[in-house]
Amino acid sequence: MERRKFLELGSLGISALTFSGFRKPAEQHKPLVISTWDAGIDANKAAWQVLRNGGSALDAVEQGVMVTEASKNCCVGLGANPDRDGFVTLDASIMDHQFNCGSVAFLERIKHPVSVARRVMEKTPHVMLVGEGAQQFAVAEGFHLESPGLSEDAKKAYEDWLKKSEYKPILNIERTERSNSFAPSKLPSGEWNHDTIGMIALDSSGNLSGTCTTSGMGFKMRGRVGDSPIIGAGLFVDNEVGAATATGQGEDVIRICGSHLVVEFMRQGLHPELACKKAVERIIKAKGTEKSKLIQVGFIAINKKGEYGGYCIQKGFNYAVCHADDQNFLVDGKYIL
Repeated sequence: MERRKFLELGSLGISALTFSGFRKPAEQHKPLVISTWDAGIDANKAAWQVLRNGGSALDAVEQGVMVTEASKNCCVGLGANPDRDGFVTLDASIMDHQFNCGSVAFLERIKHPVSVARRVMEKTPHVMLVGEGAQQFAVAEGFHLESPGLSEDAKKAYEDWLKKSEYKPILNIERTERSNSFAPSKLPSGEWNHDTIGMIALDSSGNLSGTCTTSGMGFKMRGRVGDSPIIGAGLFVDNEVGAATATGQGEDVIRICGSHLVVEFMRQGLHPELACKKAVERIIKAKGTEKSKLIQVGFIAINKKGEYGGYCIQKGFNYAVCHADDQNFLVDGKYIL
């Protein structure tokens, strides 16, 4: 009997060591960040610095798109083209791995709308703030009100646009000189299009986050808001499945709840590229082939395994991928039309 008790106690001790002293180490994931358009190359560099040092995907995507927001370009940040009344208005959203999300829309004179969106997520009971209220909140949180004037390029483009006062988009205008396409100062007069930088990331802990920031359509109607600040349209993250973001004509992304749809296709087991393709097909089916030829929409996605992909309506869309110090490259999106 004494020997039996000794053996029983011994086995309990071994079990305790197994479950407390020799726990399986947490699974390590290979970090990854992808973002829309070739502006994503520079944005990815900033995001990768966070990821490579073990930082969170949430911090990475915020730091990444801030690079684009601070740059002088036609379509993101305060240097962007104004609405048809001559004012630059910005939209942004951010979402983490726990379904926390925040966004701002119709925000003026704030340099980094993505950071204001994050404050909305972390410091308010709301998801979205807009217009004057969003600006008041930003100022209360310590954000500086920038000059209301236009950048030189935007001012020239606006003056040219006023000659005809018509909106005539050019496809894929988000691309810059790196892609051997139009640079902002070289665009035909009055023919400017929308743009977004959407970024999604997977960190070493296996958590996903994303963000989407834009100035929207150049010379849009006063008060117009696109898909970028709308959770489920321009951005969606489900940490059990994957993350997706969109770029292009926001009205058509909104109509199909595009980024949410991509994630749901991944939930069904589709590879991110195929999930993006299915969402593009949904837009074409809803809009019709002929009308779809006049617009561009692109999606990018990452799944929980770290697989990624993108797809667009027609040729011209690309996205930037970074998963190592020496691996930050552009991928031409596959297309349907």
